[in-house]
Amino acid sequence: MLAPRVYIRSPQRADEPEFTSLMRASRGFHRPWASAPTDPDRFRAYLEDNSRPDFEAFLVCRLADDAIVGFFNISQITRGSLQSAYLGYAAGQRFAGQGYMREGIELVLRVAFTQLRLHRLEANIQPGNQASIALAQGAGFKREGFSPRYLKISGRWRDHERWALLAEQWQRRHGEAHHER
Repeated sequence: MLAPRVYIRSPQRADEPEFTSLMRASRGFHRPWASAPTDPDRFRAYLEDNSRPDFEAFLVCRLADDAIVGFFNISQITRGSLQSAYLGYAAGQRFAGQGYMREGIELVLRVAFTQLRLHRLEANIQPGNQASIALAQGAGFKREGFSPRYLKISGRWRDHERWALLAEQWQRRHGEAHHER
């Protein structure tokens, strides 16, 4: 295996200038797939979301220089008999296509299925977003279905494909012992 090139961490208030600058520069790249915090107010709201028990935000940072290359969010974490959540993500345009997010998703999935002890993680992706579909598929997510007009992004209801990964599937891929969740 190649040496890791990224690590993940929680966003901090001090990340606001770098993060919002990267997301502003990537707006056209993200359109119409995603909407990310691009100003101080939205970044503060993002940090507030991350303080809730049903939300975990992760910045993907490059080991070589600590640059923020993208982010992952685990949201709407539901406990009890579901133990499930949703996964959202976006890369900064200048870092896209370099494999950083592929490394980052593996780190996030390890947290999701070991530390957060989730049973299921679902990613809802617009059908034309081939890069996001490839990332989910490469990490072991399976397409489960199609949801018309599922999520409102940039003021429009957009269709999504539903992709999911179960803890047992992740454990088999990584040789982890199975523990019922």
